[in-house]
Order: sequence, then C-alpha cells, then structure tokens
Amino acid sequence: MTAAASPALDLVLPFTVPALDLRGRTVHLGPALDAILARHAYPEPVARLLAEAIALTSLLGSSIKFDGRFILQTRTDGPVSMLVVDFQTPDGIRAYASFDADGVARAIAEGRVSPPDLLGRGHLAMTVDQGPDMQRYQGVVALEGESLEEVAHVWFQQSEQIPTRVRLAVAEVLTRGEGGARHAWRAGGVMVQFLPESEDRVRTRDLHPGDAPEGTEPHEVAVDDAWAEAEALMGTIEDVELTDPEVTAERLLYRLFHERGVRVFESLAMEERCRCSRERVEGMLTQFTAEQIDDMTVDGAIVVTCEFCSTHYRFDPAAVHALRGEA
Repeated sequence: MTAAASPALDLVLPFTVPALDLRGRTVHLGPALDAILARHAYPEPVARLLAEAIALTSLLGSSIKFDGRFILQTRTDGPVSMLVVDFQTPDGIRAYASFDADGVARAIAEGRVSPPDLLGRGHLAMTVDQGPDMQRYQGVVALEGESLEEVAHVWFQQSEQIPTRVRLAVAEVLTRGEGGARHAWRAGGVMVQFLPESEDRVRTRDLHPGDAPEGTEPHEVAVDDAWAEAEALMGTIEDVELTDPEVTAERLLYRLFHERGVRVFESLAMEERCRCSRERVEGMLTQFTAEQIDDMTVDGAIVVTCEFCSTHYRFDPAAVHALRGEA
C-alpha cells in the first residue's frame, strides 16, 4: 500500500470504555520505528519481529506512572537469539536485535520466518525498573505460541491475572518524500484490559472441580458478557487498521466501540531516543581492570559501539588508565 506522512504516527492514545469496564491503549509507530530499524539494516524477518516487540513495549511501557524504565527482552536458541526493547518514561524508546546472519539467511531460504522459527525455544522477560532506590519487578514466561501477542496474553495471565487482549501488526509501506519513494516500517497495536469495579463480574472460563468427587472433570462457565464482547471486537481488528497512517486511533476506536461509547485521553508522542553518551561509556570503562582495558585496546585505541544506536565512541587507553588513578 502507499502511504503519506501523517500526524497520527508515533503516538500512544489511552482510552476507556466505561460501559464494558475496559481500559486500553493504542499505538501507531512510523518514523521513530523506521529510524530504529533502518540504522541496523536488519534482514526483513528480523526487522518485522523487532518492530512487533517495539509496538508491544510501547503499549506496556507508556502506562507506567513514575520515572523509570520498562524493558522487554527475549533470550532464545533460535537464529534471533535476543530482542531488547528499552522504554524510558515518559516517551523514549530504543531497541536492538542480536541474530546469527547465516542462520537467518538459511531460515529465509527455507521459508521458515515465523516467530517460532526465528526465536526457537527460550523465554521472554518484562522488567519494571523504578530506579536505583527501588527493587526491580520482573515477570518471565516461556516463549510459547505463534506470536508475541500470544506470549503477552500468557504473561498477563500469569503475572497480573488481569483479563487482557493485545493485537499487534507490522507492515513495510511505500512513502513519498523529497527524495522520491522509499520503503519504511510501520507498526501498531491495541491493548484492552477488563477492570470491573465489582469482583463478581470477573469469572474464568475453566472452573476447577474443587471438592467434587474424584474423577469429576473441570467444566466451563459463561464469561462476563462485557469481556466476551470486548474479545469479539478485538478479533475484528485487521492488520491494515493498525499500520495504515490514514487510519487514526480515534477512527479505529470509534469503529470498535461507538455503540458502547469510548472516551479517549491526551495522546503521548513517542520518540526514538538512546540514552548512551560519552560520559556514560567512559564511566563504564573505568569499572574494568587494567588488564581488561589493555585487552580492549586495538591499534592504540578503545572503540565502544552502542548496540542500540550504533554510535561509536573512541578512547585513548592512557586516558582511561588515568581516570582509574593509574600511571
């Protein structure tokens, strides 16, 4: 599809649907996402996978109400061994992927480019970091399922036990600019959570037999009608509605919930932003031993490259030794 620049890109929009006891967020990512992926020139399947992780992290991280970080990270045995997405409140995001180039090339040649094929077996960790004076919170789930959507559902079920549904989509689109047409990445997502004021409204699908006679099978009970309706509506979202810049969040939410009434709040503009700096890297280098610093020295210099933004920092080994109080 062909798309033009739109102010609807790189935004997170919170919303509620009071009639259904729903709280949610939408995200539409364009230039910020494209900048992250273009900087590394990832193979297409790797870029698509990382874009999906960035969209998911944007939905989750932007809900944090304090100064801190939300970090999504995978560690697996597949060709894409690691995805890292680091969200800094209130609006900064950075990300990178580690992958085996030969393994990814083989997967592409064999047509094995689904998330399970690329990631393999491993786990996904989501970490909330409130700063050095507060304890970190981390939830870890096995990477099981066909997509990060499914993994996110398991994470919410196990970690927060809040009925949650997530839809994510990624697309490579053709944009027009001063330099002519070019391909660019777009991603979007919607997350809804069922948060009724009355605990009686929260019922599960699978009811354990409890103290019933041995051999009694678990049975299903009807879920709350409001949540069943929300799940059904989420199932109608098409990928194009999440990736087309012309389909604004307001337009999508109206299509989904206009019969029930949806209330949107102030949107949050997302920024692709790395926190690395020469001072930070310098401080990190001073933590190594003299022998390690010497081992890092190549052709008379220490060169450190930020994995997130690919910025190169060059240091004089003698200056690093001097910072450590060494002659």
